Parts: sequence; C-alpha cells; structure tokens
Amino acid sequence: MLVKTFGSAVHGIDAITITIEVNILQGINFFLVGLPDSAVKESQQRVDSALRQCGFKIPGKKVVINMAPADIRKEGSAYDLPIAIGILAANADINSENVDKYMIMGELSLDGSLQPIKGALPIAIRAREDGFKGFILPKENANEAAVVDKLEVYGVENIKEVIDFFNDKIELEQTIIDTRKQFFESHNNSEIDFADVKGQENVKRALEIAAAGGHNIIMIGPPGAGKTMLAKRIPGILPPLTLHEALETTKIHSVAGKISKETSLMVSRPYISPHHTISDVALVGGGAFPQPGAISLAHNGVLFLDELPEFKRTVLEVLRQPIEDRKITISRAKFTVEYPASFMLISSMNPCPCGYYNHPEKDCVCSVGVVQKYLNKISGPLLDRIDIHIEVVPVPFSKLSEIKPSEDSKTIRKRVINAREIQSERFKDMPEVYANAQMSSKQIRKYCQINDSGQILLKNAMEKLGLSARAYDRILKVARTIADLAANENIETEHLAEAIQYRSLDRDNWGN
Repeated sequence: MLVKTFGSAVHGIDAITITIEVNILQGINFFLVGLPDSAVKESQQRVDSALRQCGFKIPGKKVVINMAPADIRKEGSAYDLPIAIGILAANADINSENVDKYMIMGELSLDGSLQPIKGALPIAIRAREDGFKGFILPKENANEAAVVDKLEVYGVENIKEVIDFFNDKIELEQTIIDTRKQFFESHNNSEIDFADVKGQENVKRALEIAAAGGHNIIMIGPPGAGKTMLAKRIPGILPPLTLHEALETTKIHSVAGKISKETSLMVSRPYISPHHTISDVALVGGGAFPQPGAISLAHNGVLFLDELPEFKRTVLEVLRQPIEDRKITISRAKFTVEYPASFMLISSMNPCPCGYYNHPEKDCVCSVGVVQKYLNKISGPLLDRIDIHIEVVPVPFSKLSEIKPSEDSKTIRKRVINAREIQSERFKDMPEVYANAQMSSKQIRKYCQINDSGQILLKNAMEKLGLSARAYDRILKVARTIADLAANENIETEHLAEAIQYRSLDRDNWGN
C-alpha cells in the first residue's frame, strides 16, 4: 500500500515541502532513497525502537521510502516522525485517511518521545502556503509555529499521541498564540537603560545619531572606559521592531535553532556579540550544511565586535560586502543560499596595544609607530564603511558620584523614532532604503545638499584629513541624520561640522 506523508526541508530561511512516499511490497529489506544524509539514513533504528515502545514495529517486508523531490539533499533527524507515520499508515496500523492533510516533523528518541527541531517557523509558513490543514511537531516548538495564523498547530510529546490522533482515539490540543497582542504587549520591554551610564554625554550623542540613521560606529578608548556598557544599551534606543521585522528575525533564529521553547515571537532587536576568535564561516554563515552566521542572527539589530583589531583580518574583510548589500550569499557547487544581514555594526577598540594612547592621566608605553601599526590591523576600506568614529575617555570620579540622574533610554528613543519617521517619509517610494545610512550616491546628491559655507568647510576637512570619496559620502549621511534629529529640512554648517568630528580614525591625523 502506497501512502504519502509530508515534511519540509529548510533552504536558507525558507522551507520546501518534502513528500515522503512509503510503499510496502512483497519481499524483505528497507530502502530509503531521495538524497538523504547520514542522519536521515539512521532514522531506521530510531523509528524501529520508538514503534516497539508503542506496540508496533516496522513490517518484515520490502519497505521503500522515497523523499521527493529527489534532487534536494535531506538533512537532519526531523524526518523521523513523518517516516514512522508513513510506515504505520502503509501497513494499515493507523487510519491513513487524514495523514496527507498535515505537515509532520519531529526527531524520535528511542523511547518514542520527540526532540525539538530547527526551523519550525518557516516550515509552518510553508505549510500554510501549501494549504495543509495543520502542523504536527514537538511540543517545544509549538509556540514558535503557532505564530502563523490560519494553520492548526499541534504540539506533541511522543509518537503514541500522534498514532492515537490519527486513529481517532484522542483529540490533540491546538496551540493558539495571539501574535499581535503578545507583540504589542512586550515590544517596549528593556532590561538595561542609558540612565545607568554616568557622564559620556558626547558618546551618548554619537550613539543617538547612529541609532537615528542606522549608521555603523566605532568607539575608541582605554580599558574600563565603558565601551561595552554603552554598546549593550543601543538596542534600547533603536525603534521597536515592526511585526514584519519581528517575524523575519524570528525566522532566522528559528532556522539556527536559537529559539527557546517559551518564545513564540522575538519582540526585541537582537544583540549579537561574537568573541574575537570567531571564524569566517561562523560570522557570515555557511558550512557543509549552510546555517545563518552571526551577521544574519543580528539582522534588524546590533552586531557588536569588541576589540576589533583582535579579530582575524580575513574575518573582518568578509564583512565589507554584507555591510554594503545588507545580505550574504553562500554559494556552493550545486546550490546558492541567501541570508539577510541588515545589521547595525557597533565596534570598539583600544587606541593602542597598551590601551593608553591619548589617555588624560596615564602614559602610553608603546614605541614609535606601534599605534599606527595597531590601527593598520583594520583595513582602510572597512574603516571607510564605518560612518562614525568616537573617542571614549574614562569618566572622572566627580561624574561617577553624581546623584543627578542621566537621560534614560526612553527619552532618547523618542527622538530616534521621530528622526526615523522623517526618513520613512523621505524614502517612502524606495523600499530598499529605510534609513539615511542606506542612501546611494544618487540619493545623497538629492537629499544631502549643502550651502556654500558648508562646501568650503567640507573641502577644507577633506584636504586636511585626507578623506576618501566614501568618507565624503559618510559625512553627508551623518550630517543628514543630525539635521533630522533637529527636525531641520536643510543641512546647516553646524550639522556638517559635527559630522566631520566623527572621523577621528582617518589615517592622516591618528597615531602621529
């Protein structure tokens, strides 16, 4: 008897429906075809043990299982459950009438219990698009999949529940999530606040500008100046995720298996801070079985690279293209996978190996030329792609002991949101641009026009600092954001002057 069950394969951050055809014929042997990997091939032992725990077994006949389309590689152990249900239905151990109405996924333990899977959200989206009535999956993934409306989602703990469900012995409990209610109740929650930061007003200002325009920023300062503390608070001043962004972000983390069982929808902007020993593949994604990297996990949020010069140069260089294109393409001989990577890059570094170059109190012990050599670990093209360079100096005791509260994240966020609304109106006919940092050269010429005095100021700065053409564009973008924060339609000279100040790492005036 031929029976079809349905599972799904995740390709990039999207899913493809996989038809699992099970046929039981006269003879003996077990055949699993359709380009399965080792984990899928090993399902025979897991399925056999799990079925025996429920009083069933793989029939002692010729069992042929085909996973179509056969030219797509099937990876992982999540096909155990649909294979097991297909075998039972083909052997008439369960009623096969409704089996093809459900998407079924789950890894089986030897005792029949189900282990969580990766990519539950994109699989649920595919199940709804393909017109399936419901989705049966491990209970740990039920909240995540239930984000998708117009689809019945059933979380189960073991295969016995699924067998009894198809034999009409029990009714499974449907998992229902009010996505919009949960999203709007939770999206303003923030555990850390800029109110905790004493002093550093100039750095807070630079971070506010960066958040308002989606600009990349690097902080340079000695150890203990507060660079990491400031970086951790940036997601709290970014505009809240839209529902579309929340779904897209959740999708990526679902594919990477980073969603906890209590989470159904990510409502906070991600903050990803990889260690400086990270590899190229771990940062951008890929591998033998491609997975999203750190830059994709930071999509719609913040990627913080602490101690930037300590990262391997090859790792830093692979960032250049994703920063510009806001996506990363992983190419292999037989397929290509594309992951979104629209992140805000926040980085920090010591000014020199000893950490005390330009320190107001401690002397730098580095020899001549070492400061510039340390900076040279970061390539010029990468530095050009970072819009704002800001120096962070240690906070004096008088500021640390102040009782006067600092400005909180909520207040800063309101100004950032107002500036983003101005940009949304400006770029409403350009869906690929959502903030000033994404403007092309043509858009810069249109929206970043400056007066004669501004032209003279910028010309002098370009000549004295030895700035590149890309740095010129970055200054205009930052000046446009500063003007937006001031609700000013035109870029004034003071806006331009402030933007020029945020180029402190340019080669001709740093470390000499």
